Amino acid sequence: MRTIRTIALVGAVTALASCGSGDEQTPDETAAPPAPAPEARVLTDEERAAILASLPAPYSEADTENGRRVFARCRSCHTLPEGGPNMTGPNLWGVFGRQAGSVEGYNYSPALREANFTWTAEQLDQWLNDPRGFLPGNKMSFAGVRDETDRRDLIAWLKVETGYTPE
Repeated sequence: MRTIRTIALVGAVTALASCGSGDEQTPDETAAPPAPAPEARVLTDEERAAILASLPAPYSEADTENGRRVFARCRSCHTLPEGGPNMTGPNLWGVFGRQAGSVEGYNYSPALREANFTWTAEQLDQWLNDPRGFLPGNKMSFAGVRDETDRRDLIAWLKVETGYTPE
């Protein structure tokens, strides 16, 4: 019985550690619960390829399948579909071109609420490389994606999957 309790405790601690120390950004508890996410439109392979080809270098040369795999590190805290819920982190639909700290109903850290920039591929690349170094005072517990190729692939994949429209 003691072994089962120990395993359960280790599992709970591991789950908590993967999402932070408890002071991470959380959805605003005073906000109304999110509406169910609408049925997401699934892009065809041709549409994905067209979006990827429209991106500037180096993103147009990215391996979006690798980007999808890299996003697995983010999935426990972020959702992607339009109208998707905020979780430990905000929903990422429409992130490119959006003012930092502006997702409705999400309780950002003061650093992000007061940040004065718009998310671009370049900003996201710097953020993903070192979230705490890029914007001191944010509460994102994720250590970052240090590999440059993984960041490129992740950013390209996010552009394809989060409603990015090329200019």
